[in-house]
Amino acid sequence: MPEIYVAIGSNVNPEEHVRSALVALAGNFGVLRLSPVYRNRPVGFEGDEFLNMVAAFDTDAAVEEVEAALESIEADSGRERGDEKFGPRTLDLDLLLYGDEVIDGEGRKVPREEITRYAFVLKPLADLAGDKLHPVSGRSFSLLWQEFDQDRHPLEAVNLPLVV
Repeated sequence: MPEIYVAIGSNVNPEEHVRSALVALAGNFGVLRLSPVYRNRPVGFEGDEFLNMVAAFDTDAAVEEVEAALESIEADSGRERGDEKFGPRTLDLDLLLYGDEVIDGEGRKVPREEITRYAFVLKPLADLAGDKLHPVSGRSFSLLWQEFDQDRHPLEAVNLPLVV
C-alpha cells in the first residue's frame, strides 16, 4: 500500500479550513500522520498569511482516486478554481508523493516540484518524513531542508491543536 503525502494550506479562515481538511482526509483515508503547522507569508501575491502542514496516510486507492478526493475536499471548503495561480485559498491540497512513484503525464506530476521550491512544503515534509528519499533526486528530505535557503521564506511554527 503506497504511503501518500499531501500538502495542506489555507489563508482564508485557515484554522477552520486546515482542521476541516484533516477531518475529511481521515474520513476518506483513515489514520493520518501529521507534521507541525507553520505560518508563512504568501508567495507570489500580497495577502493574509498562510497556515501550512503535511499529512501522510497509507491507501490502496489509485492516484486518480486520491486526487479526486482532494479536489472534492477543496470544493467542500469553498475553493473555486480559476485562472489565478497565486491568490487567497480557503484550502489547497496538493498530492506531494504517491509512494515512491514518479508520474509525469495526463496533467499530473508526482512528486510535486513545489517540494524543493518552497519552504512551506519542504519543511513540514522533512519534519514528517526526514529520512525518506525524494523519488527523483534520491536525497533525504532532511538533507534537502538543510541545503534549502531557509531565509528566503521564513516559517513560524504554530501551536494549532489538531483533533482528527
